[in-house]
Amino acid sequence: MTEVIFVSANGEKTTVEANAGDTVMQTALAANISDIIAECGGAMMCATCHVYVDDDWLERVGKADEDELTMLDFASSEVKPTSRLSCQIKVDDENSGMIIHLPDSQL
Repeated sequence: MTEVIFVSANGEKTTVEANAGDTVMQTALAANISDIIAECGGAMMCATCHVYVDDDWLERVGKADEDELTMLDFASSEVKPTSRLSCQIKVDDENSGMIIHLPDSQL
């Protein structure tokens, strides 16, 4: 089983099991990670699943493409070079242990 580690804005870590092929957003919602709202359900239409990929994982996960960057303009929290929409990050066995930092606000 693949694991994703979510780190809240206050530093609290939650490790959850993820299904390969799911997105980080789907994984967060299934684990009741309350800092991921995902109003659009993963259609890349709202930016309420904004996260920060840990620096050590960014190269493996990849940076946001142009469409995703456009949507990140609507994020309520600061957009950083490590910003991604969690609905666009696929989980697989190769990124087990991926660390995802959660912003302090999605709305």
